[in-house]
Amino acid sequence: MSAEEPQDEQDDEDLQYFVRIGQTDLDGTKSVERSLIEMNGIGRRTARIIADKAGVDRTATFGRLDDDAIDAVVEKVEEYADEVPTWLTNRQNDFYTGETTHEVGNELQMSRRYDINRMKMISSYRGVRHKKGQKVRGQRTKSTGRTEGTIGVNVEEIREQEAEEAAEEGDE
Repeated sequence: MSAEEPQDEQDDEDLQYFVRIGQTDLDGTKSVERSLIEMNGIGRRTARIIADKAGVDRTATFGRLDDDAIDAVVEKVEEYADEVPTWLTNRQNDFYTGETTHEVGNELQMSRRYDINRMKMISSYRGVRHKKGQKVRGQRTKSTGRTEGTIGVNVEEIREQEAEEAAEEGDE
């Protein structure tokens, strides 16, 4: 067993615990695919495509890859929209620029926020629903999505009121 311990320590020295892509720190102890999934805007399918295009084994530990492989993955994340069909991107025909891009991380959150604010400003149906805090995508609201108070009848409250009324009648 003592022969294996130095090898594990050497492996730990080669391991990068955090791999930075854009403004996101990814976990270097997980596989390439699992680490990429942690980024906003990248799902399972996108992570697989990026790993394949970068020429990296998607099951390899991300922190153990050499710098060239990590740089290749970073490059493929940034160039993703140019290398895949438009239907695989998350930002098709942008309202402001008209371009098709694939946004990840903070850029995706900012663009969503801008879109929601634009919908609120022009008072579209979805914008009005966002303003009121109601469901936006056509879900049922008759029985779900309630934010205030108790749903249904509160039996304990009714019993307390009846007990108080009975006590008042008994006093008279």
